[in-house]
Amino acid sequence: QVQLVESGGGSVQSGGSLRLSCAASGYTYSTYCMGWFRQAPGKEREGVATIDSEGSTSYADSVKGRFTISQDSAKMYLQMNSLKSEDTAMYYCAADSLGDAYSSGGCGLRGYEYDYWGQGTQVTVSS
Repeated sequence: QVQLVESGGGSVQSGGSLRLSCAASGYTYSTYCMGWFRQAPGKEREGVATIDSEGSTSYADSVKGRFTISQDSAKMYLQMNSLKSEDTAMYYCAADSLGDAYSSGGCGLRGYEYDYWGQGTQVTVSS
């Protein structure tokens, strides 16, 4: 019903920047929240940033001040600045079409509340 495709990943040195994009297609009018999640080898998936239809955002403490999530009518973005080696992970785009992640305070960072997922784009930060 909703298809998500990430792009923009790559390799960068610590301190560098990358901008990830998520293209959404299919029926997206009922989407309450969208977000970025990441998973490094041997680690659990973690929420990175989320955004609701009005532009309210939430960030993981580990990326606050460095990452910025945004969206337009067709895509969602994650601007990543001051990248650290700890940011190395597969980054996934996700959407919540059921409203599970949505609240008046914004969209949650819990992955299980999201219904649609992209295939991921790899981000590798070296020092």
